[in-house]
Amino acid sequence: MKEIEQRGLYFEEFEEGVRYLHRPGRTVSEADNVLFTTLTMNTQALHLDAAWAAGQPFGQRLVNSMFTLSTMVGASVAQLTQGTIVANLGFGEVAFPHPVLHGDTLYFETTVATKRLSKSRDGQGIVSLAHLARNQDGVIVARALRSVLVWCEGARP
Repeated sequence: MKEIEQRGLYFEEFEEGVRYLHRPGRTVSEADNVLFTTLTMNTQALHLDAAWAAGQPFGQRLVNSMFTLSTMVGASVAQLTQGTIVANLGFGEVAFPHPVLHGDTLYFETTVATKRLSKSRDGQGIVSLAHLARNQDGVIVARALRSVLVWCEGARP
């Protein structure tokens, strides 16, 4: 019987300029926001206190931007890095140009920005991924540039 293991991409399989659409979308609930915010010890009233947030510029609680960032990256894992990543190297150019509200549905995409073989780690390469999140109206709510270290094909132990 043939076996197929779900995995991300090896270094050689990444192509600069290719855009991956991660589906399905993810509808964000109040419970998601409150749980994530309290688990991460973020006591920001803008995420937790509906009465206080009602008097702020957006008139309601906002979804924690770190939840948005985490979910955006998480949505890419099965398609791009599951089992092929060595390490997450870092983030740059993280932005949240529009708030996420309870009930918004988020859709994610990733474009391969750059790639190069590692100069110090044989059998591994560095890939730069441009992540993007849009709400149900197509409005960009988050973007981030992320660098990951991935295995080259045949080099993973």
